[in-house]
Amino acid sequence: MDWLNVILMAIGLAMDCCAVSAVQGLNERQWHPRAILMAAIFGLFHTGMPIVGYLAGNFFVSFMQTYAPWIALVLLGFLGAKMIWESFHEDPECAKTANWKVTNLLLLAVATSIDVLATGLLFVPYPEWLIPSVLTIGSITACFSLGGYLLGVYVGKLKLNMELIGGLVLIGLGVKICLEGICL
Repeated sequence: MDWLNVILMAIGLAMDCCAVSAVQGLNERQWHPRAILMAAIFGLFHTGMPIVGYLAGNFFVSFMQTYAPWIALVLLGFLGAKMIWESFHEDPECAKTANWKVTNLLLLAVATSIDVLATGLLFVPYPEWLIPSVLTIGSITACFSLGGYLLGVYVGKLKLNMELIGGLVLIGLGVKICLEGICL
């Protein structure tokens, strides 16, 4: 594990929140102060979920240390493929107008951070990386969420498929981690 891996993983994981935030911005079409609350909630969930995954993964430490590179490949590959698939199958619910109720923002945070729960397993063999990594993941997610919202507001309908990009980043990161684990 190194900082490049953590940053790439954080960017890939933040793309779901960025896409959801962009949709909120597209629907709102003007600045709304609740965008900061949305970004903070997304960042907090993306900080907490890997910790939950890590704690659950500690029950399987010896297994994880042996198979961590392969598990990283499968997990990140699955998450990336899921994001790519979702990028081509738009949910009609996303076309609604922006909904700023806190309960809605919490539901969006849960929905976009379920994938992040699995990444906590990646830190079982690297416990020293857990706290700096989850803080990085949460911070980058909050920044990308706010950035996605602003892009949605000011740029209009984006031709950029953020979920597709995020999925490709996660798959590439899984392959990189697996190759490093096999070669080392």
